[in-house]
Amino acid sequence: MAYSVTQAADLAQQVLIALVDRPEDLGAFMEGAGLQPSDLRDFADRPDIALYLLDFVTEDDDRVVVFAQALGLRPQDVMAARTALSGPGSYGWSAD
Repeated sequence: MAYSVTQAADLAQQVLIALVDRPEDLGAFMEGAGLQPSDLRDFADRPDIALYLLDFVTEDDDRVVVFAQALGLRPQDVMAARTALSGPGSYGWSAD
């Protein structure tokens, strides 16, 4: 599935919501981003959050499978959304 930038950003918001239900992953995300719990709400409104969230999910094979299943997607759909945000050629993938 090909994603527009808007669709990819919407998917990232769904990932953020799903992330809240996974405390271990949420902790790893916040640590990697240098966030405190009080920062999360403000961070969610930043335009670059979508790419950062999808990068976080796609950096671990198990994580991308878990989030894809939680959102009713194929794992490659998550990477296609990430590619839509960062542009073709990133990570060696092209949008299909």
